[in-house]
Formats: sequence, structure tokens, C-alpha cells
Amino acid sequence: MSLVELIEQADERGLAAGGLACLDRCLPLLDGDDELLRPLWASLADGSGWDAGLEKARAALGSAQPAEDEAARLARRMLDEAPAERTADALRQWADACSLASLRIHRLLDPAADGTDDASGVAAGRTGGGAEQSPLVAAELRRQITVLELLAEHGAQGLRRALDVSVEGRRVLRAVVSRRARGTGAPGE
Repeated sequence: MSLVELIEQADERGLAAGGLACLDRCLPLLDGDDELLRPLWASLADGSGWDAGLEKARAALGSAQPAEDEAARLARRMLDEAPAERTADALRQWADACSLASLRIHRLLDPAADGTDDASGVAAGRTGGGAEQSPLVAAELRRQITVLELLAEHGAQGLRRALDVSVEGRRVLRAVVSRRARGTGAPGE
């Protein structure tokens, strides 16, 4: 099943986890603490509201400070546009936007992709078509699919593994961001 189909079929928890996982993996672009989003993950596990956790995360990262580059702006938008109430309609729109933004971020940062933003190529990859993706984008696409499949197959029990997938992706992106800041190339995976 394609990523777009998985998003269309996901329930509220799956959509919230999918969007949150994308944001979590892109946290290095916002200089966020690795534990910053843990309360949001916990709220998905216990079914509680996450509006207080969202506000805390937004406050910790500063309010709407202009980002230095497009990748950071896309990551900031994921956090800023997270819906306070977890309704299926709001979450589906947010999860879809986070998916696309995260893939675009990975495309922008992938040394093999020459730093260009090929939005149409990224969008085609989400439907299962299009040209072969660069290594960093292909890995992010696999992570997004894995998170949604885990939640679809295991419900709340899939959250722990979804978080593990997200942490792995955050480590990869942190390494890419670090190499980029040093001005050296980075492997795609």
C-alpha cells in the first residue's frame, strides 16, 4: 500500500502518530531537545489530550521565530500547524502535510539530491510512483510507511516501535545536519 493510501485509511491515533513521528525526526532542525515531544507520545498511548504538550513544545522552541533556511521553516510549520484537538479530519490534513514536509526536508538535506527541492518527485514517491528517490528520502519514506503500518496492525501497542523508528530517523537527520554545518558530505543512510 502506498503512503498516501495508508494516510487515507489511518485512524486518529495512526494519523497523530504519523504526523508526530515526522515532526520528531525533524527536531534537529529546530535545535529541540530529544525528549521535548515525549509528552505528546505519552498522550497518544493513554488517550489524553495533547494541547498542553503542544504548547509546551512550541514555547520551548520559541514562538514563530523566522527560520534560517527552507528545511527549518518546513519543520517549524509542522509544529505550528499541529491541531490542538485530535479529530480525524484535522489530523489527516496535518499528517499528510507533515509527511510531505518531512520528505521535502530530507530531499533538501540529502547530499545525493544536490540540495534541490523536487516537490513533484517527492509527491510521486508517496503514491508509489515516480523516479527513484535519493537515499535519505527513500529511507524517510520507508520510516513513514513503517510507522503507519505499525499503528494500523498493532494500535496503541505499535506506539513504542513507532517511537523507536522515529528516534532512529532523528539520529540520521541529526548526523546529516551536523555534517552539513561542518561543510562535509553525508551518506544517505
